Amino acid sequence: MIKDNFALRLYTRVARLGSFSAAARECGLSQSQASRIVAELEAELGTRLLSRTTRAVVPTEAGGEFLARVEPILAALDEAEHSVREGGELRGLVRMSMPTSFGIRDVIPRLASFAERHPALHIQLQMGDRRHDVVRDAVDVAIRLGSLADAVGTAKCIATIPRVIVASPDYLARHGAPNTPEDLGRHRIVGGTSAAVPSAWRFERDGQQSAIKLEPHFSTDENEGAIAAAVAGLGITSTSGWACRRELENGALVRVLTKWTLEGIPVHAYFPMGRATRAAARAIIDHLVANFEREPPAEPI
Repeated sequence: MIKDNFALRLYTRVARLGSFSAAARECGLSQSQASRIVAELEAELGTRLLSRTTRAVVPTEAGGEFLARVEPILAALDEAEHSVREGGELRGLVRMSMPTSFGIRDVIPRLASFAERHPALHIQLQMGDRRHDVVRDAVDVAIRLGSLADAVGTAKCIATIPRVIVASPDYLARHGAPNTPEDLGRHRIVGGTSAAVPSAWRFERDGQQSAIKLEPHFSTDENEGAIAAAVAGLGITSTSGWACRRELENGALVRVLTKWTLEGIPVHAYFPMGRATRAAARAIIDHLVANFEREPPAEPI
């Protein structure tokens, strides 16, 4: 009978990361300690869980089946511990991933009161506009903007963000403002993650729809970079109204084509572990949803 669930947690991290050294760093161990603990687990089970080579560490067939069974059990243990803990205080580590702009501008400012209520909880944010491998990185909840076509866990819509088309006053002074969506074809376009989806340039007015296919003259893989490029006068971009709210308020950017409406951007909380999601991940999302409902960001001007 396995008595030490730390060994189980360490094994899941080695298997997901494909590395003893990376898992050891996460757990505050040396590589040799991590290797020994997993070897003892394998001896106790009487089977080899991991195939070790000089280039990779991957689960064996038995190890893969064991991993699939043990991860939900560990999540359930975390939830059981939370359910009986006096005062409902959350502990341990909760990992979240999200786009950079949304994390910096809309999530971090809303976490202070939650963190104060749960001082023993370590909240770790993984930010970047490229979607993380949530299973490999052991992400408890991912906040994703836009489509969830590849999702296999469970998801909850937590907000819908207005989309806007913006440019700097300097750019518009030099090139003029577009009067119709078709005019965008004569302008310089800044491409970013928010502008890379088909709905980014789909307009509607008086029941008439217009979809514009545009090639960027400047592009970046981070939405913050696209906003900075637009502020610098490099062109017009399509982005979230929340992401550039500060720039609209201080006049660094202005909206164009305001007589047309654009499809909003759905924001989902995605739980890779489905029903076995840790209580801390669900609690943070519930906190954010309540905060968005109580103090929604102002509409872009």
